[in-house]
Amino acid sequence: MSKFIQLGDIRAEVTYKAIKNIHLSVYPPQGAVRISAPGSMGLDTIRVFALSKLGWIKKQQQKLREQERETPREYIDRESHYVNGERYLLRVQERDAPPRIRLTRTTLELQVRPGSDRDKRKAVLDEWMRQQLKVAMQPLLNQWQQRLGVTATRVLVQRMKTRWGGCNPRSGIIRINLELAKKPPQCLEYIIVHELMHLIEPTHNNRFVELMDAHLPRWRFLKDELNRLPVSHEEWGY
Repeated sequence: MSKFIQLGDIRAEVTYKAIKNIHLSVYPPQGAVRISAPGSMGLDTIRVFALSKLGWIKKQQQKLREQERETPREYIDRESHYVNGERYLLRVQERDAPPRIRLTRTTLELQVRPGSDRDKRKAVLDEWMRQQLKVAMQPLLNQWQQRLGVTATRVLVQRMKTRWGGCNPRSGIIRINLELAKKPPQCLEYIIVHELMHLIEPTHNNRFVELMDAHLPRWRFLKDELNRLPVSHEEWGY
């Protein structure tokens, strides 16, 4: 069960876990502060630690507030959509036939039945994005699982409102944000390596950083690139 502490006007969620070191995170879209702490650590100690990081917390929250946001999508003709980091114009075609999608050099052709509404068009495109992401993920998973000597028990593609990916080291289940289908392939690779690394080191401690540096030296650049890209209103709760 989570507990909460106040850091001035900032409310931080504290979760106790079977870990050795305390870990502090600031999550999009609104800069929620979450702290993972060893079960033996008292709230007063956690508060002192968090207050020492207050400047960093506020800096991260400011970055999130300033991050560019996509305008809400209506899934209409000539609307801009992104696939693998590239911009395409949506072409909506209404035909009395099963829905399908075709990607050309400049357009994303969405075939739907006559009278389909925004939600139906979005559902068709989301499912196509999900399949595209699964195809793109597989060679990366094969490569990096072999390289790191780990195996995920399951890899799920989901909508995630506060993070790009997630890993449960105990179950071996990895979750990947559907939104990554819109981002450049190197960003997807960074998230896959990041989450697989948690099967070796569950926390973001010095060992985790050293492992990331050794296996993916550009990971900080890729992390910054991913977090500079516009975020979706729908996926990230704006």
